[in-house]
Amino acid sequence: MKVNDLEKLKSEGIENLPSEERRRFLRFGLAVTGVFLGGSVLSLTSTRNAQGAMGPVPPAGKFPYKPHYTMVIRQNRCIDCERCMEACTKTNNVASYGYRTTILEQEIDLGRGEKGRMFMPVLCNHCNRPPCVRVCPTTATFKNKENGIVMMDYDRCIGCKTCMAACPYNARYFKEENRAIDKCNFCFDTRISKGESKTACAAACPAGVRIFGDLTNYDDEAYQLIHTPEKVVWVLRPETGAMPNVFYMND
Repeated sequence: MKVNDLEKLKSEGIENLPSEERRRFLRFGLAVTGVFLGGSVLSLTSTRNAQGAMGPVPPAGKFPYKPHYTMVIRQNRCIDCERCMEACTKTNNVASYGYRTTILEQEIDLGRGEKGRMFMPVLCNHCNRPPCVRVCPTTATFKNKENGIVMMDYDRCIGCKTCMAACPYNARYFKEENRAIDKCNFCFDTRISKGESKTACAAACPAGVRIFGDLTNYDDEAYQLIHTPEKVVWVLRPETGAMPNVFYMND
């Protein structure tokens, strides 16, 4: 899938980002360092080295849920092999016309007349303030009170597609077989609740692009990646105020 509205990364500063939004990210141990791509991507970095200027960062146990599931996507490692999509489809019975995760593609200028490709895996971001949950008229889409995963109750879904329109990440589709909306749930019913430590997409990735983990666990690889000093981490569509739990980085 090609995306035409992704411009070349360009810092635009953070003066237009509401201070309230900055404070919210600070509570998660992340400091805002820039806004990129016309405001569609927020640049963040660990606050470990900035505590003196910004105040103490809450410990891992202060996150809203425990476990508080997340996914870190090391974007520069993605080679568009689509094994993640294949594993997701097989594991979660995704319709042939649907998807729970996809990969966006952009042509980039490498300099000296050379062109390259950049790939961006996208899935439900399991937001802390999910617009889809807010607009659902039947509470069919809801946020799990124990782990924060945004889930679907198919029996309650009336197929109005309001949540599809509200999702900032285009991460939902209408499944004809049960006349309900389908989406990623971090493989909770098919893998995580059965004792698996990784989602299907993370387990299938040969390049270690997708790191599934728990933000309340200091020893978790995802937590450590996000809080690595000097590493820049970003989220998609921060201007929506959705507070996503999927983070992007290059390593």
